[in-house]
Amino acid sequence: MSPTQEQLVALGAVFEASVLVDKLARTGQIGEPAVTCMLGSLLVRDPPSTLDVYGGDDLNLRDGYRALVSSLERDPASLQRDPLRYALALLALERQLAKRDDLLQVMGSRLDQIQQQVEHFGVAHENVIASCGSLYQDTISTFRQRIQVQGDMRHLQQASNASKIRALLLAGIRSARLWRQLGGHRWQLVFSRGKLLKELYPLLRG
Repeated sequence: MSPTQEQLVALGAVFEASVLVDKLARTGQIGEPAVTCMLGSLLVRDPPSTLDVYGGDDLNLRDGYRALVSSLERDPASLQRDPLRYALALLALERQLAKRDDLLQVMGSRLDQIQQQVEHFGVAHENVIASCGSLYQDTISTFRQRIQVQGDMRHLQQASNASKIRALLLAGIRSARLWRQLGGHRWQLVFSRGKLLKELYPLLRG
């Protein structure tokens, strides 16, 4: 995998989290494998490779890749507007988080506790999702910039869905952080679209 493709795996995961949030908000349902993949990524420290963060392959990131492709191609017919809005907001929020050592410390210690819960219940258990959701609430939700999730109020008002949305947004922040650590920059999305698409198409075909 090229360095750019490593970045695109992480950026694809930011978009995957955004697509899942959008789908959950609109339909009230998302597949468990994708949720397990995204929440599992929160607990991976010092991975041997970028793919190891997501369980060793990128099978559960395909919807994220598709949303990223449609954003880079700028095709109005296929553009997924809400997922794009969420993804860009996650990238911006991660920049704010990077300057807050206090919140990063809180996240580190709380994720250690969540790891113990996962060993007991499993990663997609409602207790784990609730813990991830409340960690997002206590950290990222304290910033002035907020992500306003659009969807069907019947689904958004269910406590379990609200927790899952926050947990997925937290996983999106984790992937945004990984993208930065791998050398990703916002300006690439504007000035290097052609190069990114050339490296992204093989990942999508995978």
